Amino acid sequence: MEDAGEDPTIFSAHSLPSDPRLLATVTNAYLGTRVYHDTLHVSGVYNGACGDTHRAILPSPLNVKLEVPAGTGEQLTKTFTLDTNTGSFLHTLEGPRFRASQRIYAHRTLPHVLAFSVSITRLAAGSWPVTVLLQSAFSPESPDLDLHLGPDFQGARYAYGRTLTSEQPGGSQQEVHMLWSPVPPALTLREGEDVGTWEFLTVVGGSQAEAQACLADALHLQARGTLYTAHAQAWAQLWADCGLDVVGPLPLRQALRGALYYLLSALPQPGAPHYVCHGLSPGGLSNGSREECYWGHVFWDQDLWMLPNILMFHPEAARALLEYRIRTLGGALDNARDLGFQGAKFAWESAGSGLEVCPEAIYGTQELHINGAVVLAFQLYYHATQDLQLFREAGGWDVVSAVAQFWCSRVEWNPGDEKYHLKGVMPPDEYHSGVDNSVYTNVLVQNSLHFAAALAQDLGRPIPDQWLVVADKIKVPFDPKLNFHPEFDGYQPGVDGECRRVRGRELLNGHGGLPASGTVWVHGVQGSKLDFSFSEGSVTVEVMARSGPWAPPLEAELWPSQARLPLPPGHKISFPCSAGRIQRSCL
Repeated sequence: MEDAGEDPTIFSAHSLPSDPRLLATVTNAYLGTRVYHDTLHVSGVYNGACGDTHRAILPSPLNVKLEVPAGTGEQLTKTFTLDTNTGSFLHTLEGPRFRASQRIYAHRTLPHVLAFSVSITRLAAGSWPVTVLLQSAFSPESPDLDLHLGPDFQGARYAYGRTLTSEQPGGSQQEVHMLWSPVPPALTLREGEDVGTWEFLTVVGGSQAEAQACLADALHLQARGTLYTAHAQAWAQLWADCGLDVVGPLPLRQALRGALYYLLSALPQPGAPHYVCHGLSPGGLSNGSREECYWGHVFWDQDLWMLPNILMFHPEAARALLEYRIRTLGGALDNARDLGFQGAKFAWESAGSGLEVCPEAIYGTQELHINGAVVLAFQLYYHATQDLQLFREAGGWDVVSAVAQFWCSRVEWNPGDEKYHLKGVMPPDEYHSGVDNSVYTNVLVQNSLHFAAALAQDLGRPIPDQWLVVADKIKVPFDPKLNFHPEFDGYQPGVDGECRRVRGRELLNGHGGLPASGTVWVHGVQGSKLDFSFSEGSVTVEVMARSGPWAPPLEAELWPSQARLPLPPGHKISFPCSAGRIQRSCL
């Protein structure tokens, strides 16, 4: 979508993309859909067995398009806007005499609720009626659910059913119950009225009682006239607590804002009660039907790419993602057992049970680095929060120790070089399968085992000798002649070193390269607002504000020196450019 002036938070266009995959999405922690799409998805609801498991399609009552009758004579301007400030999508038709708008959103504080509203505003003097059309092809049918119509409830239609096929043999088929407001073919602003607004609800739950209770909550807000304002205020509070902006070109600012919007929209509001996380899939909750966006499965994207960003802004949500891995540990234990090894092997693609559901077996059996990504996520969370309760009481230790057991079971001792080898794997480079000693995977093995040992010490648990022996003696391929780490045993570089160096310089200094200096503001780091200033060769950090006395003191840890610099509020701390992290102070 086009930009709205210089505001990176608003994405507007006068036409919709021709590719429906590019339509804006509206999502909360439980429900997700693309605007003007006939499908919505429910978090954790999958249909299909094993490798055919995918997000179950639920028909979307929100698939309603706003039009005007032909022959009105009005010259109308169409505008489509995704407003990330309020987590809503707005379609506006405006002419000389009236403006009609449709707002679509997934409610932020009522995650079982999707809603859209239509407003008509008279712009010119007069009292004639204004009519708009609502085009809908909704039908309560699904290829993944055995849906049945039930009795209406408080003016809403009702459908319910179960998924057709369980994920695993003997597993349960999941229930879905949906209530929705019937949509008329047209709405009219009557003579003498200047403004009219109509609201339409869709509510989904795991039982009839849950759906009815959630509808009652929505109707209560609707009666008070606060259904949308409660949603918008929750988004405003979320952005105030964890936002990010930079001084830089508008496309960069839009990319950052858009990425954060899609991440945050899939997570619960901080403090939301009784939230059960079913993981984050690369395509989000709005995607994931059969043969679409990894079928809605969860894999290393969540742990390696999404969670570190979420952790910085929203540690509570990061913990919820880790709890998904804890809940699916049973499936990971079964995966390892099925492969003939001890411990836990997390699924390359995971759905509800944690058992492997990747449609192609080679990835599930060879991309073992998923285990390293899962443990790294737990490690980052621990370093950032020092939340021992997750590991001591809530199952985090079980995950970390089970992965350590798997690595020790999976490696083989090679007497020739007196190293442990990890054979027959696929690195992140999926063009190579069945290779030995992927340098990326083996370094993750080292990291997993070292963290498991350090965590055991913090928890007062015994450290199995084999963990540190394997960590210290696993082969990490290195070519001393070329002074680089080959990707795996037998790897032949396809690009010479000078070309790689030139490309590296182009990445930093070419078109779209990094500016020499700039300023970044970060909100929500352990309850603090940070001001980062960058200049050539140095970084300056200042803690600008803290949300309250509960916000812990922070420090900068620099790598590889391990130097720790306290970050007291109101003081600018400068240091040479270095890898490192901002964390809760250990001093």
